[in-house]
Amino acid sequence: MTTAVREAPHHRNTVCVTCYGCKLPDCRERFNARRRAIRAGILQPDRLLVDAEPVRQHIGDLLDAGMSLTAIARLAGVAHTTVCAFINGRPSSRRGRQHRTTPDIAAKILAVRPLTAAGTLRRIQALAAIGWPNRQVAAHAGLSARRIHELQPDTTILVATAEKVAAAYQELRHLDPEEHGVRAGHAARARDRAKANRWPNPAYWDRHADDLDDPYFEPMYGVTRREIVAQDASFIMRTTGLNKADTAARLGVDKSYLDHAFRDHPEYAVEVAA
Repeated sequence: MTTAVREAPHHRNTVCVTCYGCKLPDCRERFNARRRAIRAGILQPDRLLVDAEPVRQHIGDLLDAGMSLTAIARLAGVAHTTVCAFINGRPSSRRGRQHRTTPDIAAKILAVRPLTAAGTLRRIQALAAIGWPNRQVAAHAGLSARRIHELQPDTTILVATAEKVAAAYQELRHLDPEEHGVRAGHAARARDRAKANRWPNPAYWDRHADDLDDPYFEPMYGVTRREIVAQDASFIMRTTGLNKADTAARLGVDKSYLDHAFRDHPEYAVEVAA
């Protein structure tokens, strides 16, 4: 019985040695000469490799968070086989799992984070702002209404779930809910709920498209300048002990403006000496 031997496609560079274990004297000498030149600083390596273990551990954490290898590869912008090599090894390789990788590949995969529901929830809320109740959004996304209801900004969700809601968002954002099966009363309640919670509408997110899926972005939708001043003044006064006059001066407003801001937004008012 004979055993199949993997043959290098050619012997013109060091690939036959590094990837196929070539033992030809000329190839080994070329490989060793290249290594000596790199050590001596005469030659710059084409691809400086780094340890793959941190990447492998990160992929494992992403898998534990519910992400698939396919989703990780798509978000990292690399081939599916590239990600698989860290976990299962390459089918064509005899060396098992990948132990070294390029800094570029490592950076791309390490940049992938578990997908939170922040962007998905914002899309649902934006649809509510134009009258789409959660139940109808869930139906168009092919999800249960309960699944939609349970979403929280920091919930980890599957990429497939996020993509389904994103597709429903793109479909429904241009449609009038009352003209597409939503009762007027239900649409009104959805709008009122969105208004009470200051949920941005699709037009707002069009202006902040790069921030829609950023869980750390804080939308300032429906927030007036007076409320911002009241918030900032409350923080300054509570943390520094400054009075209203000095706080107003620091914020670049008159003390009377700060008084009005606190009156309009008493939840931020700080009772200290004037």
